[in-house]
Amino acid sequence: MTDIDATHGSDPHAGQDVLGPVRAFDDDHPPSRELVSDCVHCGFCLPTCPTYVLWGEEMDSPRGRIHLISQGLTGEPLSPSMVQHFDNCLGCMSCVTACPSGVKYDRLIEDTRAQVERLHPRGAKERALRKAIFALFPYPKRLRLLRLPLRAYQAIGLQRLVARTGLLERLAPTLATLDSLAPRLRGVPRPPERVRARGPRRAVVGMLTGCVQRAFFPDVNSATVRILAAEGCDVVLPPSQGCCGALSVHNGRSDEARGFARRLIDAFSDSGMDWFVVNAAGCGSSLKEYDVLLADDPAYAERAAAFAAKVRDLSELLTELGPVAERHPLPMTVAYHDACHLAHAQGVRAQPRALLGGIPGLELREIADPEICCGSAGVWNVLNPVPAAELGDRKAANVLATGAELLVTANPGCLMQVAAAVRRRGGTIALAHTAQVLDASIRGLGTAELLRPGR
Repeated sequence: MTDIDATHGSDPHAGQDVLGPVRAFDDDHPPSRELVSDCVHCGFCLPTCPTYVLWGEEMDSPRGRIHLISQGLTGEPLSPSMVQHFDNCLGCMSCVTACPSGVKYDRLIEDTRAQVERLHPRGAKERALRKAIFALFPYPKRLRLLRLPLRAYQAIGLQRLVARTGLLERLAPTLATLDSLAPRLRGVPRPPERVRARGPRRAVVGMLTGCVQRAFFPDVNSATVRILAAEGCDVVLPPSQGCCGALSVHNGRSDEARGFARRLIDAFSDSGMDWFVVNAAGCGSSLKEYDVLLADDPAYAERAAAFAAKVRDLSELLTELGPVAERHPLPMTVAYHDACHLAHAQGVRAQPRALLGGIPGLELREIADPEICCGSAGVWNVLNPVPAAELGDRKAANVLATGAELLVTANPGCLMQVAAAVRRRGGTIALAHTAQVLDASIRGLGTAELLRPGR
C-alpha cells in the first residue's frame, strides 16, 4: 500500500475525459517500463539515499519512487502526494552507485520529472518561486547584476547582523537560505577569449565558465584557465556562451534545457577544440548527456553526440594528459568532499584524489559517510531549506571531524552549502575548489592564500 491519493480532482491531461481513468504520464518520453523492471527491491539503495536517511519513509527512497513510477505507468494518476515524493529526491544519484542490479534511476527520475513539470498543476506560491529561480540562476548576466549590491551588503556588515537576529529564518526561510549560501565576493578580472598554452601546445580546450561559477566563483574559473595553460593547453572561452542547461534538465524543464544546449554547442562550433572542460560537477554530468537530451533533434543530434564525447571534468583531463607543470609543496591537511554529480553521476572519484595526492606535503583525509549528499543538489536547498540544512549540518560535522585545515570539492553548490553549515555550527575550516589548490601548487603560492580567514 502507498499513500498515493488517487482522487486528485484537477486533470492536468488536456483532452482526457475527467470521468475516465487518468494516467500519471503521457506518451512524450515517459519513464521506461524496462528500466523500472530492473529494480529487484533489494534495499541496497536505502542507506545511501539522503531523504530515506532523514525520514525513514519507503516512498522517499529510490526503490519507493520506482514503485510509484511503476504505479503511474499502470494507471495511477499523478497525485500531489506522488509528486511530493518525486520532488523530495535530491537527484544525487548515490543510489546508482550503490545498486548491484545497475538500475538506471538517473534516467527514470529525469524522465519522470519532465512529466511532472509538464503535467502537474502546482500551487501559486510554488509556481512563483520556481519561476523566480529559473528566471535568475541559469542567466550569468542577471547573476552578475547581483554582485554589486551583495558585495555592499557584506561589506557594511549587514549580512552578519541579519544572521545574528535570526529574523529572516523565521519570516522567510527561502530568503534566509539564499542569504546564508552567498559566498564572500572579490573582484576578479575576466579571462580573455583565448589563453595560449605555456610551452608546447598539447591540446585546444573549450571551457565552460558557467552561471553561478562565473558570477560568484570567478577565481575558480581563473585558476582553471591558469592550470590548463600551464599544462600545455590553449583555452577557448567564447563570450557568447551561456548556461549549459543542467539546472533545467535536473528539474524537468526539458525544452528549456534543450534550448540552452543548442546555444552552447553553437558557441563552441568554430573553436577547434579537442576537449571541453568543466569545473562544476552538476554541469559536467548534464553535458556528458547532450546526446540523450538532443537525440530527437535532427539538426543537433549528431553535433550533440560529438560535443558530449569531448566533455571532461577538469580532473579527468589533467589525469589523461599527465602533468608537465611542476608541483610546489603545500604542507597542509585536506579533506576531499565528493560532489555527488562528479562521484555518482560521472563516476569520477580517483582522479581528483590522485591530483591532490601528487602535491608534495599535502595530506589527504577522507570524510565519513561520503555517499550522503550535503543537501545542495542544484536548487534543492532553496526549494527545501529545512531538510537541506539538516543534511548540511550532518556533512559539516563529518568534515570538521577530520581535523583538516582545508575542505576541497569540485562544485560551487557544495562549497556554498558546506560553508553555510560550518558557520551554523560555529566551526572553522577553509574551503577551496580543487582547481584553486592545484593552481596554488603550480604557482608556488604556498598555503597562506588557501587558508586565509573567510575563505
